[in-house]
Amino acid sequence: MRLEAITWERLADALVGRVMETEAEDGSPWLRIGVDGAPAAPTGALAERVAEALRLRGRGVLVVGTGGFLRPASLRYEYGREDPDSYYSGWFDTGALWREVFGPLEAGGSGRVLPDLWDPATDRATRSPHVELPPGGVLLLHGPFLLGHWFPFDLSVHLRLSSAALRRRTQESERWTLPAFERYEDEVGPGEAADVLVRADDANRPAWGGLG
Repeated sequence: MRLEAITWERLADALVGRVMETEAEDGSPWLRIGVDGAPAAPTGALAERVAEALRLRGRGVLVVGTGGFLRPASLRYEYGREDPDSYYSGWFDTGALWREVFGPLEAGGSGRVLPDLWDPATDRATRSPHVELPPGGVLLLHGPFLLGHWFPFDLSVHLRLSSAALRRRTQESERWTLPAFERYEDEVGPGEAADVLVRADDANRPAWGGLG
């Protein structure tokens, strides 16, 4: 795929334009957008930028990070604190994401989404109240390993880092996670699975393959 340079501002505007033209494939009154990428990629920043632009256009928006849906430490660290296979397949509570985030946004759902579930600092439930997303609202879910779970995204974006950039921008204490991202590339191929591919090796100079 040929990639061309773009600014984060223009990228966000292009994504917003696509969202404004998109209807949910399952007939839901809500849209579900995924911004996928390693913690070293600015998934949260892009999600917030898109969210702010959508709010200015009168759309209800909820930004949710997968960091709020970690499993308890006893499960995450069952095979040690630095096990890349556990990080890949056992750290994030995908069942809770289905139940508390995607389920309420299905056609006929309540629209009442839980914005987070677990606080890794205290290793306790956050007890956050549900947030009601109005009809026509947009969910922006960001974090790693979003693709390959059959999440019902109406639009998915993958922020790709080369192996060298991922190593360079990952803190040394977190580099034990790098094999998990190699596995993700091999098993899921997020660059091909996503609707929109963005190369983010240079944090100030992204490049993308367009909206297709």
